[in-house]
Amino acid sequence: MAELVKCPKCGKSLDDTYEPASCIQCGEPLPEDINGRLPRRVALAPASAPSASATSNRARLESIDVVRGVIMILMALDHTRDFFGIPGQNPTDLASTTAALFLTRWITYFCAPVFFLLTGTGAYLAGRRRSPGELSRFLLSRGLWLIFLEVVLVRCFVYQFNVDYRLTMLLVLWALGWAMITLSVLVRLPVFVVTAFGVLMIAGHNLFDSVNSASPLWSILHRPGFVLKTPEHVVFVAYPLIPWIGVTAVGYSLGQVYGWDAERRRSFLLRLGLALIVAFLVIRGVNTYGDPAPWLRQSTAVYTVLSFLNTTKYPPSLLFLLMTLGPALVFLWSVDRGTPGILRPGLVIGKVPLFYYLLHFPLIRLLAIAACYVRYGSAHWMFESADPANYPFTAPPGWGYALPVVFLAWAFVVVAMYPLCRWFAALKQRRSDAWLSYL
Repeated sequence: MAELVKCPKCGKSLDDTYEPASCIQCGEPLPEDINGRLPRRVALAPASAPSASATSNRARLESIDVVRGVIMILMALDHTRDFFGIPGQNPTDLASTTAALFLTRWITYFCAPVFFLLTGTGAYLAGRRRSPGELSRFLLSRGLWLIFLEVVLVRCFVYQFNVDYRLTMLLVLWALGWAMITLSVLVRLPVFVVTAFGVLMIAGHNLFDSVNSASPLWSILHRPGFVLKTPEHVVFVAYPLIPWIGVTAVGYSLGQVYGWDAERRRSFLLRLGLALIVAFLVIRGVNTYGDPAPWLRQSTAVYTVLSFLNTTKYPPSLLFLLMTLGPALVFLWSVDRGTPGILRPGLVIGKVPLFYYLLHFPLIRLLAIAACYVRYGSAHWMFESADPANYPFTAPPGWGYALPVVFLAWAFVVVAMYPLCRWFAALKQRRSDAWLSYL
């Protein structure tokens, strides 16, 4: 088995880091071979104390992981509510929801946009140790792998516990896979072209909101819908590709700022984040473009604010993305100097996001199965294919729990996942097996 790269200055073993051109421990530049790639082994040298620049580098790299980890933790809240919440409740229907239920859903809106954004950022930073051709092949293979996961392994053993394929939902891994495949082509272009491509997709796709088409291709590209619907089998696209590909492309462009000096980078992240927040407030206030659902005055001020925040996720509107990506950039700025102690668990989870994603779903379902057995003496509902209106499962009569129980189950899931993520992150740090890069 090939050995890990080791820093010639401090001797730290390095795995796939965001900036492998320098050591994440001490900042020492790493030697390259004639093809511009890192050697698999370099000689060790006596360790020395990390410099101030090394500390800055380490904080900079941690900031991406910790933000990603936090949004993964929030994501589990939404999925826990799917299984343990009261069926039929629409958290964003202001005629029937409560403020607490709305905000429980709204806080998880940040998850998908931030994950797609940072996927693009990670791709740019990975490209600093690969040629454009190598990066393109890397993204293509990972994209195809994610699509395979979505429609085969995850569909049968993570989202649902059956292999009948009566219902197949094309969700986040599907869209992420195609975003990486598209990026495998875009990385051969100048970064400013990738930036323009992404911004145009995000800002312009709402021009097509009025297009009503039952075409499967239109469902794949822009509007959620069926790509296959027969009495035996249904395939439904929940994550249309165009806006998500745009977010990933913009994230790729964002990777540039992680090569800048610390103060310039932090200033840019803060200014851009605040600019997006202001843009959201102004465009949403004008109430004419950027989201197919305009906000309306409600019976109380609180519900009027909720209406203002009630933007469209499927597909993500311009305003939805401004509302979520602006604060995300401010969050990146706030942790750029280092990870606060309270967020250290998020840092661990953020290092192994796919591993966390693949395991937390079945864990939530297993908890729901156990609760079903205790409550009804049976849990056959949890193994049957649902329909799109009742996804991820058709609940038994009287199923569902209030928000405090949902939050308690969510906390259990996150706490249970943490040691597993810590173990897998340590495994990835110790070993360089090729298969680990697919998780």
